[in-house]
Amino acid sequence: MKIVTWNVNSLTARWARVRGWLEVHAPDVLLLQETKQTDVKFPFDELALLGYESAHYGQGQWNGVAILSKVGLDDVTRGFGDEDPEARLIGATCGGVRVYSCYVPNGRALDNPHYQYKLQWLAKLRELLVERPASTPHVVGGDFNVAPSDFDCYDPAAFVGATHVSEPERSALRALEATGLVDVTRALHPEEPCYSWWDYRNGAFRRGWGLRIDLLFVDAKVLAGTRASYVDRDARKGEKPSDHAPVVVEFSL
Repeated sequence: MKIVTWNVNSLTARWARVRGWLEVHAPDVLLLQETKQTDVKFPFDELALLGYESAHYGQGQWNGVAILSKVGLDDVTRGFGDEDPEARLIGATCGGVRVYSCYVPNGRALDNPHYQYKLQWLAKLRELLVERPASTPHVVGGDFNVAPSDFDCYDPAAFVGATHVSEPERSALRALEATGLVDVTRALHPEEPCYSWWDYRNGAFRRGWGLRIDLLFVDAKVLAGTRASYVDRDARKGEKPSDHAPVVVEFSL
C-alpha cells in the first residue's frame, strides 16, 4: 500500500497539479491538507473518474482536509467531536488501515493565542490516538507545522523565538510518538534532511532553505512492513506548485 500526505495550499489553485500527480503516481490513499474549499466545491466527481472515493471536511477559504482512497473509505470521522471551529482533522478506514489527515494549527507567534490553540489541538490528537484499537493498523499524516528537531530546519538560528521549533511543540510531537507511533520518514532516513516545505520567497527551494513539517506517523504493524518513505521533491517544481511536497510511505501488511 502507498499512502501519501500533501498540503496542497488550495485545491482550487492546485487542482491541475494534483490531478496530474494522481494520474502518474496513483497512490492507494492520499491525505490532503489546506484544501481551502467548501464541501460543495470539492471535486468528488472528478476524483471518482480517477478511481478515488473521497471524504472532505471543508471550511471555504481556510483550512480543509480530505482523504482520497482507491482501497475503500469507511467510518469517516471529522474533527474531535466537539466544538472545534476549524476543519483540521479527518479520519477514515481504507483497506483495513485507519488513516488520519491532520492540518495542525500554525501557531503564528509564541505570544499569540493561536499558539496555545495549537498546543491544545495536539493534546486532543494525542488523546484520540491513545484510545485507538491496537488491532487496527494506523497511519497519521499531515502538515504538523512543527519541525521535530533542529536537523529538520535549514537554519535553526533563523527560527529562535519562533513557532514550529519551540520545545512545547516538539514535546507535543514526542507525546504522539509515545502512544506507539514512529515518524517513519526520519526512521528510514536518519541522516537526510528530507525537507517537505520551502517558502515561496527568496528562492528558498532553489537554495535548499526548507523545513520538515509534513510527517507520517505509523504504528508497529505498518512499520514492520514498510519498505520506503520519501519526499517527492519533483512535485515542488514547475508552474504554480504548492509550497509543500508530498511525503510517501510504502508498506505491506
